[in-house]
Amino acid sequence: MRHVLGINSAYHESAACLLRDGVLVAFAEEERFNRRKHGKLARVDNPDELPRQAIQFCLRQAGINLGGVESIGYSFDPPLHLRNAGLGEPVGSIDWGSRDGEELFQARLRAIPEALAEMAGAQVSNRFHWIEHHLCHAASAFLVSPFDEAAIMAVDGIGEFATAWLGHGQGVQLRKLGEAEYPHSLGFLWEKLAEFLGFSEYDACKVMGLAAYGSPKAFAPALAKLISSNGEGELRLDADTLRFRGGDFGPLESLLGPRRQPGEPVDGRHADIAAALQKATDKAMLDLAASLRRRTGSSRLCLAGGVALNCVSNRVLRESGLFQELYVQPAAHDAGTALGAAAWLWCRDLGGSRAFVLEHPYLGPAYSEAEIVAALEAGGVRHRRSRDAAAEAAALIADGAVVGWFQGRMEAGPRALGNRSLLADPRRPEMRAAINEKVKHRESFQPFAPAVLAESAADWFRIAGRSWASDFMLLACEARPERAARIPAVVHADGTSRIQTVRAETNPLFHRLITQFGLKTGVPLVLNTSFNDSEPIVCSPKDALETFRNTRIDALLMGDFVVEREGVS
Repeated sequence: MRHVLGINSAYHESAACLLRDGVLVAFAEEERFNRRKHGKLARVDNPDELPRQAIQFCLRQAGINLGGVESIGYSFDPPLHLRNAGLGEPVGSIDWGSRDGEELFQARLRAIPEALAEMAGAQVSNRFHWIEHHLCHAASAFLVSPFDEAAIMAVDGIGEFATAWLGHGQGVQLRKLGEAEYPHSLGFLWEKLAEFLGFSEYDACKVMGLAAYGSPKAFAPALAKLISSNGEGELRLDADTLRFRGGDFGPLESLLGPRRQPGEPVDGRHADIAAALQKATDKAMLDLAASLRRRTGSSRLCLAGGVALNCVSNRVLRESGLFQELYVQPAAHDAGTALGAAAWLWCRDLGGSRAFVLEHPYLGPAYSEAEIVAALEAGGVRHRRSRDAAAEAAALIADGAVVGWFQGRMEAGPRALGNRSLLADPRRPEMRAAINEKVKHRESFQPFAPAVLAESAADWFRIAGRSWASDFMLLACEARPERAARIPAVVHADGTSRIQTVRAETNPLFHRLITQFGLKTGVPLVLNTSFNDSEPIVCSPKDALETFRNTRIDALLMGDFVVEREGVS
């Protein structure tokens, strides 16, 4: 058996992935183990802070140690990054863009093989490969897709120097057709405007949710100054105004008005800015995709990069008619480059064939009944065994409970997809405020997603045909007007929902829960949000119990065991 390990840790979303004979064995993000969002901060002094716990999990899942890995891929190519030195206005003398900062980043990158050798107890240099960041994004989308041929688009903040990659996949071949380069970055535009709107640079999802409450008209001219695309695959941003590396918001305030400070109320102007940003992003993604369609002639599109997590733009692409089929894998952000690095090495360096299609995200740790019981007993909580966990959860949800649902292997990617989820009744409009205030402790404008039986999705939402993006909660769809009033907790202000289509063949237990809920209520979907509270999604039974204790979740079902609120002190 031949094992290939893929690693990402250059910036953030640190992750590891392992293939055995070309088949995906394990894939997980470091944040789920170390309980630090994104695994680590993106700093010039820490790319060698490896996802050690994620790596060890992958090795345990395969029953090997690092010495048993034939090839190791790291999703970054250091020499390509040095072009950044001296570009922009660095925050400090040793930071992104400064000569000293970029050289420190290079030195720490070069220390990675040595750090892996320490883990392995042997040299790994003859097995270690640097792989270009956007090539890994492209591989993570195409080489695990159901397509033998497709157009490929990877759009994010930055890799080494590129910010977007356009290409064509055929078999195991990936051909680059074009790319955008720093400072012309859609991902950085979202990070900058998220901070301008009073959130963190990681809060693009909040901005996307806020956009539904605004109108793009007032700020469309301003966004047209900040970003333009010409339909030929060329993306341009106004670096003088955006000042990505300077921490300076002065020029942006001259264009958009005062910056919102954290904690200040969110008002209509903020929503209008978010709406204009979303509209401009939709147009830019359409222009890039149209260029790809003309150049490749392909009717299929694979998407990757952090911008591929934008379910609104994904909807625009799907409904544009440019492509008949769309594939986005669940960890499209930087964590997915670990998957891409492994798939690329297997197919190109080791000469393997494509051996699997990534149809589900359940690739992280699972916990045995004994481990669950041990955690419950160590936590000192009263618990009981359920005769039918899916049916009991469905009944609790129908009665108005917020249920923590902890089952099987943890999901890969930023969305909870039915194994580490909080579930509630989508018919109850008060559920949105209840979960935002009592559990998630977040802004009231943020929406919740429906997990809907795949076979019933078209009855409730305007969705045509098979969509892999919707299986991973990466596609917004219009709720059918005649149905929307029945599920107010999961229909957003613009009449859409970020749906998850649930299939019996990929998650039979979750599918059964929703089926049972549908039999009770006539509604074949549940509200599904991530099982967490201002922290990474829970991984272990201990994590689940701690989050349960610290919030007002009504019941927790872990495996076949039930904990109810009155059983917790």
